[in-house]
Amino acid sequence: MGMKLKRVAAAGAATVLGLTLAACGGGSSDDGGGSGNNADAVKGGTLRYLQHFPFESSDPQRIYYGVQLGNWRRVLYRGLLAFPMSEDPEVATTPVPDLATDTGTASEGGKVWSFTLKDGVKWEDGSDITCEDVQYGTSRVFANDVIIGGPNYTLSYVDVEDYPGPYKATPEQQAAFEDAVSCDGKTITFRFNKPWADFPQAVAGMMMTDPYKKSFDEGDRSKWKVLSNGPYKIESGTWDKNKGATLVRNPEYDPATDDPETLRLALPDTIEWTIDPSDTAGELFNDRLIQDTGDDQYAITTARVAPPQMPKIVGPVEDRYQNVLSPYNSYLVPNAKRITDVKVREALAVALNLNDYVKALGGEAMGEPGETIVNPSVSGAQDNPAFANDNDNDGDPEAAKALLQEAGVKLPYPIKLGYQKSPTTDKAMAIIKEGWDAAGFKVELEGLSDTYYDVIAQPDKDMDVMWAGWGADWPSMMTVLPPLFDSRPNISSTTCGNDYGCYQSEEFEALVDEAANSDNTEDQIVALQEADKVLGETYAYIPLEITKFNWLHGSKVTGFTTTPASNSYPEIGLIGVAD
Repeated sequence: MGMKLKRVAAAGAATVLGLTLAACGGGSSDDGGGSGNNADAVKGGTLRYLQHFPFESSDPQRIYYGVQLGNWRRVLYRGLLAFPMSEDPEVATTPVPDLATDTGTASEGGKVWSFTLKDGVKWEDGSDITCEDVQYGTSRVFANDVIIGGPNYTLSYVDVEDYPGPYKATPEQQAAFEDAVSCDGKTITFRFNKPWADFPQAVAGMMMTDPYKKSFDEGDRSKWKVLSNGPYKIESGTWDKNKGATLVRNPEYDPATDDPETLRLALPDTIEWTIDPSDTAGELFNDRLIQDTGDDQYAITTARVAPPQMPKIVGPVEDRYQNVLSPYNSYLVPNAKRITDVKVREALAVALNLNDYVKALGGEAMGEPGETIVNPSVSGAQDNPAFANDNDNDGDPEAAKALLQEAGVKLPYPIKLGYQKSPTTDKAMAIIKEGWDAAGFKVELEGLSDTYYDVIAQPDKDMDVMWAGWGADWPSMMTVLPPLFDSRPNISSTTCGNDYGCYQSEEFEALVDEAANSDNTEDQIVALQEADKVLGETYAYIPLEITKFNWLHGSKVTGFTTTPASNSYPEIGLIGVAD
């Protein structure tokens, strides 16, 4: 279920105006960008948060929206670890302690991790946060028939079998889980069935191991309840899916147990978080921020500036605008079951006019050409030689035609190209078709407007090439390359999972295994960089754009910036309002 949310996330990014949901990567600042230092910072006032889509849940173990993970970590839910509020990519992707005293102790080659809770950390009801709360929160993910929608990596790592979660477990099953995730005073120990070298990044980026108070839990009925341990609490105690909520200060939060300068300044006294899920809300919010009157002077929004609004970003409005790289990449994936000749797949890459494709999406404000599927915010990201060498991204149809002739295939070579249909993507895909047709292909565009990823995951789909998008769940290539191209967990008679091209390579999968069994992230990165080269040599994918985000804010908002930890959305932990 978590993967489905992630797929939707990437789709939204590529359609420029769409919603970006999951993934925990981040992007560096591009044009201008905030300083990250809130020189005008003052405590107090009311921040207006304008959001144009509903969340799926307010339950921490069910949260998988990138913006929600980043923002709610700052205001409502603290975890064992967190990512800092830094614009420096290296600093921002290095976990620091939050509820824990340090970033964890690994043993047994990375198969065992232990963390100790700080003293004095409390829930909003005044009770202490305990090791058993962390243990219980971790157990809830296993009840994936009840706790639906969140990331579930722990299911394949925690060293326990046939555990159905805390609601249905027998005493024996519960005891087995509590041996695998055990408490000793304030120290929690996770025992895994294989090394998890980047577990601290997973803990910081996701909420899979966040504490949850057992007496507060009502299973699915807890979907919109909030018990905060952060600097704010929800005034009513319940999040309204289609309206939002008012966040007020949590008197049980003790900044002495926190690192406010690094993790959450918590400047406003109140945050009025408004949800408007109507189709026109996003553009209306930005029209209001362009006008900058009344309460809108104190507002930020999750709605990106639409291409038709860009001409209005001039004069004083430009001072309140940011354009940043996002943690999301789009790409094309050849159907390996239908295009078996690597030279044909290479011809598709060589003929691609990526520069004009990006222009059709809206130009440099909406994206920039990518040279790999791995976002720049991910540890170890580097250009893939297959796409970066001697490539100006203008496309070369004649060179591509020569490759097709070398392959000895009959021309014109028919290609059905599938993508998520919208007015913008229709224009962008027409650019791809033009270049491919000139190279000797005969392209049929297949735009889908209803379900999409369920269709392209089918092994027998009637498509030769598919558009797709992805963002890392945390800044590790382990959350990019294996989910997308390792055939072993994905392929069945009914689905290729996230391996949309039904790609299979023993060489690639051997490198994935090498990375998975590494007890340190450095060796893991080296193995996955080699794995990406294998994908490039076999043209398992063709990179498209790194999506950009465009943000406006009101003139009375201070400290506005984005960070990798905020997934390139506004970094609410640094934001305040002026008197």
